[in-house]
Amino acid sequence: MAGQPIRKPTRLEPWQDAGQAPYVRIEKVTKTFGDFVAVDEVSLSIYRNEFFALLGGSGSGKTTLLRMLAGFEQPTEGRIFIDGVDMAGIPPYERPVNMMFQSYALFPHMTVEQNVAFGLKQDNVPKAEIRDRVAEMLGMVQLSAFGKRRPHQLSGGQRQRVALARSLVKRPKLLLLDEPLGALDKKLREKTQFELVNIQEKLGVTFIVVTHDQEEAMTMSSRIAVMNHGVIAQVGTPTEIYEYPHSRFVAEFIGSINMFEGRVVEASGDHVLVASEEAGCELHISHATPAPAGSPVAVAIRPEKIALSKEPPPSADGAAGRNATKGVVREIAYLGDVSIYLVELPTGKTVRVTAPNVTRRTEMPITWEDEVYLSWRPFAGVVLAQ
Repeated sequence: MAGQPIRKPTRLEPWQDAGQAPYVRIEKVTKTFGDFVAVDEVSLSIYRNEFFALLGGSGSGKTTLLRMLAGFEQPTEGRIFIDGVDMAGIPPYERPVNMMFQSYALFPHMTVEQNVAFGLKQDNVPKAEIRDRVAEMLGMVQLSAFGKRRPHQLSGGQRQRVALARSLVKRPKLLLLDEPLGALDKKLREKTQFELVNIQEKLGVTFIVVTHDQEEAMTMSSRIAVMNHGVIAQVGTPTEIYEYPHSRFVAEFIGSINMFEGRVVEASGDHVLVASEEAGCELHISHATPAPAGSPVAVAIRPEKIALSKEPPPSADGAAGRNATKGVVREIAYLGDVSIYLVELPTGKTVRVTAPNVTRRTEMPITWEDEVYLSWRPFAGVVLAQ
């Protein structure tokens, strides 16, 4: 009898493994300033070597939470543990943490080498070790040739890397980054995102970054906590947050989205059928959490998951009138790699469609005021009750 094939064991991520202890544990932390609640009973577990993002708009509580991790603010209620140690009453300089500020806060009168070495000198590290560690860090951030320059002689991206080297040279167990790329232009910011990920993977340091930039969070992080008004709306990998948002807020905050209001007319274990006057068709959603018939819901569909054509599409799910509607093109934005179409339905609803430009052409096959058909597959939609 032939032997059974040996299956490769599935690798669990730390947050999926019940045997893994969190490196940072935040337990029901609340922070108030007078009557204002900046952070509202937040609980969160972050694991060793994660690149974790706190994502949210202004006033969401993300920076306040970061400052409590650093020790610059104390929780009004709740507890914070780092590597199993309760941080209550432990000042910032005694925590296994370093923080990189948005402003970089470099000393203008010092050279690059002196800026990076500053913290080590404060800790009375031997001179030979300081020299070696500074050289190692400058090599890692690709600034070995700039050690004798002063900050005003550097570009914005170079100053950002000096600040990163200064933060990492002390070998913290946890690095906190507050909007670290906010001062960089778009092209340099995208390049630096990948550099940060590579450096984090090489050093094995746990990174927690605060940002309002969703693309930045999705590019760099292993997981994201989306914050809103002091609470965590959802925690998940970038794919989970984007493809399976738990609420309307998360769906609308992350990327572009089309939201169709409707009512559930049929629900089973593997699909939900929603009647939507706004969409002008019935919406068939697979992989949906069943909702009671008659309940009001919204169906969220990403622009890139909608097909655009001048000809009526074949039914996506085998039932006429489902997941297909039509409208008139009102606006077009050509962005080079993609084109964005704003299509007005007969109901007055405007739908955003993103189409890749896979061929080179000077004229658009679909243009302004064309009547077009929109269609999507059953897996494209997400049912949201919140």
